[in-house]
Amino acid sequence: MSKKVKSFLYNFLGFVVIYLPTLFLVDEFTHLNGLWIPMTAFMVALILAPKFQAIKTHNGEKIYMKWFFIKGVKEIE
Repeated sequence: MSKKVKSFLYNFLGFVVIYLPTLFLVDEFTHLNGLWIPMTAFMVALILAPKFQAIKTHNGEKIYMKWFFIKGVKEIE
């Protein structure tokens, strides 16, 4: 599996892990209704989810992560 595919899957899983609980919490604890519930959960997850990117370097392709809760950029693989 290529590093670009891995970074895409990491992005997707990171988003889903934050989106689903946020969707439940917004539904239970706010007075929003209709389309506002998934839209609010989407925006929160979009901001809080870690971002992964595959970058080509001199040593080959590597995956880097940037996250709101961690300072700087971290090398994953």
